[in-house]
Amino acid sequence: MIIPAIDLIQGQVVRLYQGDYTQKTVFDLSPLSQLKSYQKQGANWLHIVDLTGAKNPKMRQTALITELVNGLDANIQVGGGIRTEEQVIELLNIGVKRVVIGSLAVTETALVQSWLQKYGSDAICLALDVNINEQGDKIVAVSGWQSGGGKSLDALVAAFAPFGLKHALVTDISRDGTLSGANTQLYQEIARLYPQIHWQASGGIATLEDVAAVRDAGADGIIIGKALLIENFNVEQAIACWPNKIGVEPC
Repeated sequence: MIIPAIDLIQGQVVRLYQGDYTQKTVFDLSPLSQLKSYQKQGANWLHIVDLTGAKNPKMRQTALITELVNGLDANIQVGGGIRTEEQVIELLNIGVKRVVIGSLAVTETALVQSWLQKYGSDAICLALDVNINEQGDKIVAVSGWQSGGGKSLDALVAAFAPFGLKHALVTDISRDGTLSGANTQLYQEIARLYPQIHWQASGGIATLEDVAAVRDAGADGIIIGKALLIENFNVEQAIACWPNKIGVEPC
């Protein structure tokens, strides 16, 4: 499934290079207009990242996200700066279909396990954003990728699987914002090891060939941000390579 994404800092559509806030590209676009365009082209799900909130949870862009959700018909998933159950409830109440939890899944694992049980597997998606070291260990980063969490992707999957983990978004941080292609080996590995989880791939997508490669690697969905913003291809073309409807032949 194709999931177009926008990242927001203080109301502006941006992209970061490898999660680095000092390497920021600002796009002169209306967030709502851009997401409406993606929706019109056939996107059933849209992904919004509150980068201001990810860096400083006290500065979460809740009012803007509310405006966006109210102006769209597609399903919305939102991540960035979510630290409390009240914030989860707030997002679900404004119509967000899925809340993406990153740092807290590492630092407060038991709390997020309880949310999976309380709100259901379809309402919570873990964001397991990884730095891969020379030994191949996939270490999950926290705090808007500003620090390492000290836990591996495999350890977190093992911790959450008994509590009904169904959706997880995995980003290879070294690929994010680089347009260098996705880490298909990573997605092949986790799809094989954990077939019960619906994996969303993210990071490095530049071409329709990259989209097809991630599809063939076994991921269930793909988050596409920068490549759409710079018009390397559009949502309709991406969906043609990875149809949202079963039975449609891909490109």
